[in-house]
Amino acid sequence: MAQQDSIYDLAYRGKTSDVKILLNETESLKTQTDSNGRMLIHWAALGGHDDLVRYLLSLGVPVDPTDDTNMTPLILAASAGREKAVNTLLAEGANVNAMTIDGHSALQYAASKNWKSICVALLRKYADINIADKRGATPMHRAASKGNVAIVQVLIEYGRDLKIDQRDAYGNTPLHLACEEDRLEEAKILVANGADITLTNKERKTPLDLASPGLARTLKELKEEPITAGTA
Repeated sequence: MAQQDSIYDLAYRGKTSDVKILLNETESLKTQTDSNGRMLIHWAALGGHDDLVRYLLSLGVPVDPTDDTNMTPLILAASAGREKAVNTLLAEGANVNAMTIDGHSALQYAASKNWKSICVALLRKYADINIADKRGATPMHRAASKGNVAIVQVLIEYGRDLKIDQRDAYGNTPLHLACEEDRLEEAKILVANGADITLTNKERKTPLDLASPGLARTLKELKEEPITAGTA
């Protein structure tokens, strides 16, 4: 049993040759799960060991097994910023919109943690840009509230279907959260791309109600700029 317990740690640390030796001795280990319901491919993906991920897939290990919280290898790799593993899993047909029991997806984790190239890879594989967790938070909610300006820009760039004013469970749009956290650049980008400054959340607050006076003034001016320019 100790040997079986340790093989998951070996996979996480990228000890590919050691894992191969153990799998040659006991092939069934390739799909056995640990106490978290995770297979070796979960740990290899989380550790970012693309060679081991590829090897396990070549043995017929499924690409989308779920652990006890419905985490897939792709979600784990995206959360940990493991770009090579993400790309391999996507190329092998991993479900780009898989969700954990809390409704968190690979794109949400990548947006939250500021992994720009991973967000791009997921969006190019048609990740749902408006995917929402159990609290209604979308990738844009995550990026806007965290101050991940590069991700906000990527979501808009790839956002032909982006619902920029999608509300979470509290009625907040991404602009509400950007204003609440005093994220100047993120708020400006959202407003410049059509975010509504007048929508109210469940507490009947608009984004401007949550913003600092300086930010509120900036956003009001930004909204008025095209009108002013048109009448000049």
